[in-house]
Amino acid sequence: MTPKTRQKLLEAYDQLQATAAFLYEAMQEAAESEDHLGASLLEAMADKIFEEAENINTLVSEWRDNDRPES
Repeated sequence: MTPKTRQKLLEAYDQLQATAAFLYEAMQEAAESEDHLGASLLEAMADKIFEEAENINTLVSEWRDNDRPES
């Protein structure tokens, strides 16, 4: 993986994490205002986005580990 590709993936990871955090905050607000359907939908989307971010992080980590020379 080129450094540029790795950097772009890490930027996407950061953006997805921020989006998930935003949605979790919105979910909390919806729950506090007793919008249970809205809270459930926001949480489901936040969970999916968080999972995608973690997939990117795993991919970058695995590639980094594979790029290391063996001892």
